[in-house]
Amino acid sequence: MNNKVISAEEAVQKVKNGDMVMVGGFLAGGFPEDLVRALVDTNPASNLTIVSNDTGTPELSIYKLVKSGRVKRIFASYIGSNPETGRLLMTKEAEVQLFPQGTLAEKIRAGGAGLGGVLTPVGVGTVVEEGKQKIKIDEKEYLLELPLKADVALIRAHKADEAGNLVINGSSRNFNMVMATAAEYVVAQVDEYVKTGEIDPNHVNVPGIFVDAIVKVGENA
Repeated sequence: MNNKVISAEEAVQKVKNGDMVMVGGFLAGGFPEDLVRALVDTNPASNLTIVSNDTGTPELSIYKLVKSGRVKRIFASYIGSNPETGRLLMTKEAEVQLFPQGTLAEKIRAGGAGLGGVLTPVGVGTVVEEGKQKIKIDEKEYLLELPLKADVALIRAHKADEAGNLVINGSSRNFNMVMATAAEYVVAQVDEYVKTGEIDPNHVNVPGIFVDAIVKVGENA
């Protein structure tokens, strides 16, 4: 299974013009900085759709990606820490769609699970419902939120084994776990790489069947 280990530069070459790319993390927590930096620096793909909880901060490489003019559409739940995303929203130079955080997570989960969508009461009676189908069940209204599935997901984990099984610590699990199930090609940036069998199966957060490539960073990378 060693062929899953590649460089960040090799991994991001899977991103093509027009792709939807999911990026894990909650601000800097669980954010795959090395992967996104490689995408910015080594792959000129454009016309991209980025799915990210918050599109990061000016200190993170996703800020440079958003600012590069290569992103046509952004799906996020919070953009207050990235002034460039806010500017794009106001100028309409790119399409920026905001979703309640739980709704965004559920849309991604639905994509990974092969569901046709999810029903949520969140946003009913607000601007969130604009352009969405409403369904009434037992006299209560819900919004139909459609699934999200990406071409590529860039995620972050603490540890991987040769089979691609991932351990993600603490709050870094955020969007990384659900995004791993919802993309055709999944790359995991990891801090530690071990042989198959060295991870207790009870500690696996993402099974290796979902992971296509592993990028080891840090010492002994």
